[in-house]
Amino acid sequence: MNFLTIGHRGVMGVEPENTLRSFVAAQQAGLDLIELDLHLSKDGALVVMHDAEVDRTTDGTGPIAEKTLEELRALDAGRGERVPVFEEVLDAVRSPLQAEIKDVAAARALAEVMLRRDLVSRVEVSSFHDEAVAEIARLVPGVRTALIASRYGPDVVERAREAGAAALCLNIRRLTLEVVEHARKADLRVIGWVVNTQDDLRLVRALQLDGATTDYPEIKRTARFTA
Repeated sequence: MNFLTIGHRGVMGVEPENTLRSFVAAQQAGLDLIELDLHLSKDGALVVMHDAEVDRTTDGTGPIAEKTLEELRALDAGRGERVPVFEEVLDAVRSPLQAEIKDVAAARALAEVMLRRDLVSRVEVSSFHDEAVAEIARLVPGVRTALIASRYGPDVVERAREAGAAALCLNIRRLTLEVVEHARKADLRVIGWVVNTQDDLRLVRALQLDGATTDYPEIKRTARFTA
C-alpha cells in the first residue's frame, strides 16, 4: 500500500477546521483521505466538529449536545463557514473519509448513514474509545476501523485487536519502534499524527508507517521525496 496522507479536519493549518471550505481544499491539494470529527446535536443531527463545545471554533458558546441543528447553523465556523452535517461533506467532496466518532451514540447515528448510502468502501471510522470502534463494527459489516491513541504503550495493540480495529492512529510524540513492531506482528496498519514538519515526516518514514495525518497540504507533495 502506498504511503497515505490524511488531511486533519480538512487542511486546518490553512482553512477553518471541519468546514466544507477546508474539506474542498484538502481534496484540491490531492490528500489521499480527509479526516473529520462527528458529534450529535441536541436533536440528533450528525454534525462535524472536533470539540464537545462550540466555543473554540465558532462565535458561539456551550456544548453541541445542548444545541439544535438550527442553532448550530446560525454560528460562524470561520470565514463565514457554517457547521456542516456529515452528509453535506459526503456530497461536497469525492475523497475517501476517515470519520472520528466521539462515543457509542455517534457510532449508531453514523452506522445508519453508512448503511443507507453504502459507504463501507469510502468511509473508515476511527475513535479514541474502544467501545465506539467495537459498536460501529457490530452495526456495519465490513467497515474499516481504526483505534486512535495519544498516551499509550505496547498494550494499545491488544486494545485495537479486541475492538476489531484494522489500524492504529498514534500520536507521533510517543511513538516507539517497539510499538510499531508489535503492531506489525498483529497485522495492523499504523498512521502517525500530527505530521506538520519535515522532521515529523522523516520520523514516520523512518518508522515505516503507513501514513501521516497533517494540517498542511504541502506534506502531500514533500512526502513523495522523503526517504
